[in-house]
Amino acid sequence: MKPQSLPMVYLVDDEEVVRDALSWLLRSRRLLSEGFGSAEAFESMLDGLPRQGLDWPSAPSCLLLDVRMPGMSGLALFERLIERGLLQTLPVIFLTGHGDVPTAVAAVKQGAYDFVEKPFSDNALVDRVEQALAVSAAAIDARDQHSALGQRIGELTEREREVMQLVVQGLPNKLIADQLNISVRTVEVHRARVFEKMEVKSAVELSNLLRGDGAAG
Repeated sequence: MKPQSLPMVYLVDDEEVVRDALSWLLRSRRLLSEGFGSAEAFESMLDGLPRQGLDWPSAPSCLLLDVRMPGMSGLALFERLIERGLLQTLPVIFLTGHGDVPTAVAAVKQGAYDFVEKPFSDNALVDRVEQALAVSAAAIDARDQHSALGQRIGELTEREREVMQLVVQGLPNKLIADQLNISVRTVEVHRARVFEKMEVKSAVELSNLLRGDGAAG
């Protein structure tokens, strides 16, 4: 598991005074932030990411998102984030006025992390931000582990993959050899290479690794 960079809180609100206040509040709890004056500006940043942002965010992150803004609304941006598959690694906390609460509640049902009604309690808001960052960190770890496992599987030859699947099913070397019409010694060589490439020491460990990632079968 590779170390993650410092957490980042993204602020999307059309009012500069609100962004400044939020940034100051987050700094008081030693949290970095980056502000955007519109949903379009934030989406433009996403569009400019290399490789279409497949590995973004690389650091624990969350988004404080105003519901009502000129141009693209916070809810419209939220829908775009759903399409990009970012809600796990970038939890969204909506900032709402009283009249926007029903909209925010509906967004939570669609996967938003939470909503906070204005005026909000500073400490309560930052507490929720820190909890959202913890969720993001866990999701990034899971994503990176899945990616690393996929790379390891991609390094296997076709025969090694065949042997791996039968090892995971619990077949002994003799039955694997019979099923693949190869020698037991050849199975032993392929099995050893599979263990080395997958960075495991036993069939049980290999099975658990694949089952935990959903890659078995």
